[in-house]
Amino acid sequence: MRPPLRPLAIAAAAALLATACGGDGNSGADGQEGSLQGAEITVGSKDFDEQLVLGNISKLLLEDAGATVTDQINLGGTDAARAALVSGEIQHYWEYTGTAWISFFEEDDPIPDREEQYTAVAERDLEENDLHWLEPSQFNNTYALAYAREAGDDLGNPEKLSDLGELIENEPEKATLCVESEFPARNDGLPGMEETYGYEFPEGNVTVLDTGVVYSATADRDPCNFGEVFTTDGRVAALDLVVLEDDESFFPLYNAAPVFTAEIYEQYGEELEELYAPVTEALDNETMAELNARVSAEGERPEAVARDFLTELGLLGEG
Repeated sequence: MRPPLRPLAIAAAAALLATACGGDGNSGADGQEGSLQGAEITVGSKDFDEQLVLGNISKLLLEDAGATVTDQINLGGTDAARAALVSGEIQHYWEYTGTAWISFFEEDDPIPDREEQYTAVAERDLEENDLHWLEPSQFNNTYALAYAREAGDDLGNPEKLSDLGELIENEPEKATLCVESEFPARNDGLPGMEETYGYEFPEGNVTVLDTGVVYSATADRDPCNFGEVFTTDGRVAALDLVVLEDDESFFPLYNAAPVFTAEIYEQYGEELEELYAPVTEALDNETMAELNARVSAEGERPEAVARDFLTELGLLGEG
């Protein structure tokens, strides 16, 4: 049976909701000053499970607040979603602070403080692209490497990314890695990680697979002992994978935040800030991983998972 959301997440979201709604406990547009009646918003997302859940959270939340939503969820990878937002093909999707800082703005050094990183990204995207970032979520879906727990003894039970240097040097045949297509090409991905930690996976030991396949391939140790994973992906726990500590703090913070075009924000910014505040407050690492697991590991539809999440938080109205 599906576990309910944790009480702390519910309490935090409920407090914010009461503040936004004048303490009446109702969400949505009915009878509220912050109505989105008349708003027309095209919602997009990237193409992996977490983004499908977040896209559907937005779709349901905005519709419940009175907006007419055009569904462009599951657009493709980062480049496709970003291009659609910048061009105005869509007016909103969820983006990650680290992705913007490293990939869009081509900065080499991430900012380790969550709020400072968000502020730097939000201010720059507003200035350069007229895009508005709402407050970020609590969860940090950063990159990591993981391996199957049952393979621990054979691999020397590594705990940190720095531990892989010894394995690569002494038993290179075991240092096999599965990654998805973006990771080998991103400066916040494999090249930067190898430079930071001072080792390189042997030539021919890195296999590029579809994102979902990386998890099962890592669990099965075929064709790799290690896999690139996202820290909030539900398959990490479901497949009993061990995540290696990023002991050099290489990977940036990837807090997801709702991003809107100026066209929408300038008309409805205050309403959107109030609408999304309890959502981003409730979405911490554990909650997001639970939602992701229902899609990735249990096969539920992202829209159903999003609806349950919003309903449990009391964020969907009755009609």
